[in-house]
Amino acid sequence: MKPTFWLLPFFVCAAVCAAQTGPVATVTGGQIRGRSTADGGAAFKGIPYAQPPLGELRWREPQPVDVWTGVRDAATFSAACTQLSEGWNMRYVPSSAEDCLYLNVAAPAWPPTVKVPVMVWIHGGSNTAGSGEAAGFDQRTLVRRGLVLVTINYRLGALGFLAHPALARESVHHASGNYGLMDQVAALQWVRKNIGTFGGDPDSVTVAGQSAGAMDVSLLMTSPLAHGLFRRAIAESGAVSVFKGSRTRGEGEELGRKLAAELKMADADAIARLRQVPPVEILEAAKRATSGDRTGLETSVDGWVLPKPPAEIFAAGESLAVPLMIGSTAQEIGGNEPGAKIASAIQKAYGGLADRALALYGLAGGGEGKTDALYGGPGVEWPTDEVFRCPVIAEAVAHAAAGHPTYQYGFDHGAPDRPGNHGMGHSAELNYVFGTWGSDVQLAPIDRKIADQMQSYWANFVRAGDPNGEGLPRWPSFAVKEQEYIAFTDDGAVVKAGLRREFCEVFMEHLVAVRK
Repeated sequence: MKPTFWLLPFFVCAAVCAAQTGPVATVTGGQIRGRSTADGGAAFKGIPYAQPPLGELRWREPQPVDVWTGVRDAATFSAACTQLSEGWNMRYVPSSAEDCLYLNVAAPAWPPTVKVPVMVWIHGGSNTAGSGEAAGFDQRTLVRRGLVLVTINYRLGALGFLAHPALARESVHHASGNYGLMDQVAALQWVRKNIGTFGGDPDSVTVAGQSAGAMDVSLLMTSPLAHGLFRRAIAESGAVSVFKGSRTRGEGEELGRKLAAELKMADADAIARLRQVPPVEILEAAKRATSGDRTGLETSVDGWVLPKPPAEIFAAGESLAVPLMIGSTAQEIGGNEPGAKIASAIQKAYGGLADRALALYGLAGGGEGKTDALYGGPGVEWPTDEVFRCPVIAEAVAHAAAGHPTYQYGFDHGAPDRPGNHGMGHSAELNYVFGTWGSDVQLAPIDRKIADQMQSYWANFVRAGDPNGEGLPRWPSFAVKEQEYIAFTDDGAVVKAGLRREFCEVFMEHLVAVRK
């Protein structure tokens, strides 16, 4: 058979013509061309919302984008922000880069004819890894339910959160650190100015995230910089007291000094020289300097982005007065550590309250503890309670006590693609929310039922600040006394009350004692 080289010009022309006829939008900086989607909508990827934070812009507030000429192609995701390997993020590491301040917009219909609500997704990854690419953007599961989805990148690790006295001195706000949070604010400001072009309603924005993204959502609820930029919030497996909330300014600046010392740079000219160091070397030096300390997931109380300790702002009822949906999974983290090790950790964490906690976990008197059919043994119960579940409940209690609409959930169903305890582990609910299972995953009818319920609840909340809607079990608002919540169980959505109440009361009493 002879080669059909004569067809090549046809295919080249087809590809070029398709690119040139994609949907065009005008945004801050100029025009962009996205791609039409099979469901009648449009997708725009890799849209710059700030200048690349390179050279002198490293460790500065995000700067407005430069204007470009012509129509900029917006068909592919940008590089993820520079990050080191944490195992699960290997798909992003090789191409990650400092030039990463881009966002993606998925519109349900093109051209848009009506204004629809908007969800802005902040990815997880301990504020050191991840990408806005990984939020079900291409699946369009929630988008097809009538909302605009925005996913964002933000600076990570020491490139996004380095605090240092020299940086504070050069800042007009006399503050340093939290550049990644400033990126999130800048992205929300971009949404406020531009989302109407895509059919989004700038007065109906929900900011949502999972893990570190959920903590960041909660932190934004305590930041004056974010006021007026969103109307609702969703926090999945993350809260302001996760990993001890945020570092103090002094702690953050001390770690910044340690990073500079790792690279043999004195305070006098450390920042000027650090701005010339390759980004990966900065992250590697930070890893050595922190020795694995995850306090605050890189954030610090700088007096500008975060004016006061975030947990204190929630406790005082001063968090942003927006409806909040918040929850966790049944077995977020942990393993089969011996009872003695868990007991030691509880005693170290809780001090005078430790005896009560040890009794609850069945560890009083040196026992190995008891195993709960849903929540596992102490090696899973304790870290899940301490790091995720009880901080989430503490935040729900504080937000509801201030009179703000609050809705809590618990994910108690084993995901089909995660064997063993991981079925209800950290991030297990995301596939249900975004429909991101691989094609090889066999879904049972109950999985499809739970996915439909969760997607309906989430979309309803984004629309109205209330997850309830026709055909769904009633999701009661969270009240401090009753503490009712929705549990996604092996039977679907079920109303329950007082999730791990006795355990989390000890946690909350400890939080109060620490603040005094």
